[in-house]
Amino acid sequence: MPFSSCNTETCSYASRNDKSYWLSTTAAVPSTPVDGPSIREHISRCVVCEAPSSPVTLHSQTSSQPGCPPNWKSLWTGYSFLMHTGAGDEGGGQSLTSSGSCLEDFRAQPFVECQGPRGTCHYFANIYSFWLARVEATGSNGASTTLTEGWQQKENIGRCNVCMRE
Repeated sequence: MPFSSCNTETCSYASRNDKSYWLSTTAAVPSTPVDGPSIREHISRCVVCEAPSSPVTLHSQTSSQPGCPPNWKSLWTGYSFLMHTGAGDEGGGQSLTSSGSCLEDFRAQPFVECQGPRGTCHYFANIYSFWLARVEATGSNGASTTLTEGWQQKENIGRCNVCMRE
């Protein structure tokens, strides 16, 4: 757990039924919750860099990557990620202009849920991810569709480009 709960007298660590959500890696999804050192292979790493300008993410609800404006360069391209939810009212997201809304890899579950008291992390079935969908003409007339194959899911997601001023 990345936090402690405090009142006016004490602070407690992992004493409640708290949950945290972490961007996952492309490691294979385990069939049971993971604990201890094996958790590390499922949680993505990050780095903070100084840059001449803040990055901005552009999204397209088509299969085409959006281009960067003049005098801007592309840092990476990917798939347009909106938000995630867990059991009940847990979940989160970020602004669509944030670089965190453009994930280089598409995975139906791009995050893992960790539970404090148990000290475990897992990809639970009641967790949902929300992606910006492609809306270009596909012949489906907006009909509800269930996509079960990984390639179908990936093909239905809007594309994005993280750009930075040169």
